[in-house]
Amino acid sequence: MTAHMRAVQLRAYDGKPESISVVDVPKPVPGPNEVLIRVYASPINPSDLHFVRGEYGFKKPLPCIPGFEGSGTVEAAGRGLISQWLKGKRVAFAVAEAGAASGAWAQFVVTKALRAIPLRKDVDLESAATMIVNPMMAVALMGEARSGRHRAIVQTAAASALGKMVIRLARRANIPVINVVRRAEQVQALRGLEAQHVLDSSAPDFDAQLRSLCARLGATIAFDAVAGTLGGRVLSAQPKGSRIIVYGALSGQPLPVNSGSLIFDDKRVDGMWLSRWMGARSPLRQLRAANEVQALLTGDLRSEIQARLPLHDVARGLELYAKDMGAGKVLLLPQEGASA
Repeated sequence: MTAHMRAVQLRAYDGKPESISVVDVPKPVPGPNEVLIRVYASPINPSDLHFVRGEYGFKKPLPCIPGFEGSGTVEAAGRGLISQWLKGKRVAFAVAEAGAASGAWAQFVVTKALRAIPLRKDVDLESAATMIVNPMMAVALMGEARSGRHRAIVQTAAASALGKMVIRLARRANIPVINVVRRAEQVQALRGLEAQHVLDSSAPDFDAQLRSLCARLGATIAFDAVAGTLGGRVLSAQPKGSRIIVYGALSGQPLPVNSGSLIFDDKRVDGMWLSRWMGARSPLRQLRAANEVQALLTGDLRSEIQARLPLHDVARGLELYAKDMGAGKVLLLPQEGASA
């Protein structure tokens, strides 16, 4: 008899609540170099919002199970040294391949063994559920700032969970950050976190203030989660020889770039996709990055949680998170109230 589980199922890439529901589906079986994880928790991230709307870097064949990361315990494993070694271990995991049939918003998930990170004893499963997408990206971005020996950073969406992580990591590295937000109340919230430079993009003198700060601090690298006109304004305000890394597109708009800036001012626009960044690193380098993240997971890389919901409340969770991402993550708890 085939074992079943409860899972979120997406039936159309239109972002409508009626296109997503919780259903019974066959429990997945791990293949070679794969593990089966009993999911403890999985967050809703901006990438998940883009995915269910059909705006992500790939689409899975429909119907499919969404969810890119989470935490849990490895229940079974396919052939392979790493997969067998992971059996019984608590892990954080990612599922980010276009061909992956599984997704994190389910009671069980199958993923590659190299996408499962064993947890330290001092890391709890709730903290681990949000350990990959934001913390790993924050570490990756700060690595670019350090390796390029940039004197200061500009970041958009600074009030987001990832933005706050960058603020704390940059303080640790003694690198000034110019934090760009879009509302006055976000300015006060970040100053409460001891962020020194916070600018409201809706202020009439924003562009002049940004240009002045970039010049004074030497902010030659920018981390942009918004794209659209804001990303273009940031690049325009940066000094000659600057670089902007676009890792998100919250505006849903293309990034307008002045060709003269690229030609005469030696400016660069680069993209960063965490899945590709991780895939380009050896298992040893991935493990080192994971250890760095775990050491800071309850400190500089902590995530606030605004709600913890069972799977059947996924539509409400998506609405809550889309309405106010700055309030913290929404965690889905697949085993809550389940008999599986």
